[in-house]
Order: sequence, then C-alpha cells, then structure tokens
Amino acid sequence: MNEKALRLRYVRALEKFINSHISYLRSNDFDMEILKKKVAKTYEILAKVQAVRLDSPYTFALECYANSIIHILNMQQIDALHVRDELIKGANLLQKEKNKNRYKKDKHSKASFNDGY
Repeated sequence: MNEKALRLRYVRALEKFINSHISYLRSNDFDMEILKKKVAKTYEILAKVQAVRLDSPYTFALECYANSIIHILNMQQIDALHVRDELIKGANLLQKEKNKNRYKKDKHSKASFNDGY
C-alpha cells in the first residue's frame, strides 16, 4: 500500500476509536469501569492498524486525544468525574479543530456586493 492509503486507514481507525468513546462520555449513565472495558475492547481495532506520521493539526490532535483515552487504562486511582470532564473538554476541542477549516469569514464581502447605486 502507498503512504496515502496507510495514512487514511490510520486516521479512520483513530476517528472510529474516538467516536465510540465520545458518545459514551456524553451519556448520563457514566461508569469508569465500563469505560475502561470499552477502551480495552476498541483498542484492538487501533492496534491492528500501522501508526503513521500525521502532519495536519487536526490529525495530530486526534492522535493525542486517542493517547489520552488509552492512558486511562494505566491509571490506578482516579476521580471518575474529573477524568470525564477532561475527556469531554478534549473532545470538544477536537471537534472545534476539525470544524475550524469549514467556517471561514468572507474577506472583503462588502466589495463584492454591488447593487447598482
């Protein structure tokens, strides 16, 4: 496979891994043990894909967020609400980074408007 296909496969695996946890973090019936089990189960998907170097800010943030989720498995004593708040904050920042390129202000928008007066 070429490098572009490997990168795309890795990014899609990261997004699949992260999206499965974001929906659970935002639910009302949050339990830390269930989250750890979900992370361990979905980590297998991510482990199958070869890691590649990511250059764009969004994909780099995606990888860092996935690593912070994986880090939960190694934690012994943790405050569940604090971890949940931190992960939700990271998820929101990740969505903001993803949507940053989508919404751009039109430069010189007044110059393009000409109603004939």
